[in-house]
Amino acid sequence: MLSKVKGAADVKAEQTAGLPVMRVRIDRRAIARHGINAGDVLDVVSTIGGREVGVVLEGQRRFALTVRFAASARDSVEEIKALKVRSPAGALIPLDELADVKIEDGPAQISHEAGRRRVTVEMNVRGRDLGGFVADAKATLEKSDVIPAGYFTDWGGQFENLQEASRRLMIVVPLALALIFVMLFAANGSGKLAALIYLNVPFAVTGGLFALAIRGMPLSISAGVGFIALFGVAVLNGLVLVGYIEERRRGGLSARAAAYEGAKVRLRPVLMTALVASLGFIPMALASGAGAEVQRPLATVVIGGLVTATLLTLLVLPTLYAWMMGRYEEKVGNL
Repeated sequence: MLSKVKGAADVKAEQTAGLPVMRVRIDRRAIARHGINAGDVLDVVSTIGGREVGVVLEGQRRFALTVRFAASARDSVEEIKALKVRSPAGALIPLDELADVKIEDGPAQISHEAGRRRVTVEMNVRGRDLGGFVADAKATLEKSDVIPAGYFTDWGGQFENLQEASRRLMIVVPLALALIFVMLFAANGSGKLAALIYLNVPFAVTGGLFALAIRGMPLSISAGVGFIALFGVAVLNGLVLVGYIEERRRGGLSARAAAYEGAKVRLRPVLMTALVASLGFIPMALASGAGAEVQRPLATVVIGGLVTATLLTLLVLPTLYAWMMGRYEEKVGNL
């Protein structure tokens, strides 16, 4: 059933059978006819592999005294079937007349984990995201009803690592965003300016998601790490631009004029910052060797996010600054 799920590759189950095992099933009616107890038959069977009959002492050391049939009496199934069991009347009855002796496939190995038996089904996932594949696989198993009663499934491997990393990112990303805002507020001394610069974060997120969609990549853990790196570069560009605009406005220019001059003067530094960062990530975005599955999403997010963040920083941010600070100047002027 798992091999039919989209994205499944190299699906194989752990080999649990295939080891030859001799099985002896006692015929209850046969031993009843001869007046033989089942324990007498089992004593003969256990002697094939060895049976402890006493202890040998050598000073303080103790050794188990074990007896077993000679090799010539246990080399083949036919010889084992010919072993004799003594009846209460003293007759020697062949084992074959008292039990069914045959060779059949038994368990090759029995794996345990957390005190329970475990059978592993392994597979690789290609061409889609891991989380979506596992969700579809779980739904497929529930609908197919192929899991026997008393069994349960547990998903591990890279999916388990994905879950652990996702839980960490649920803490790290909000913490990083909160620290960015605190540092912006400390640098500008104004909540309005900090919030204005903070708009670069959704600008960057838009480009990163769009770049992932164009390349057909899922939102993975490495992409999440790329967003964290992207937030820092995007906010830095906004800080450079708004800082210069504020400096010009304090120099006597109106908010509108300061925003226009700031966007024009800081055009080259902002573009160079974004361009250098993007060019540095291009080899990672085009990587195809070992570790490329981690490098490509991270680099794609950073490059795509920097494109939109840079354009919106140069166009939208000055416009919002002029509108917001222009209204403030009007209120001050009316007072």
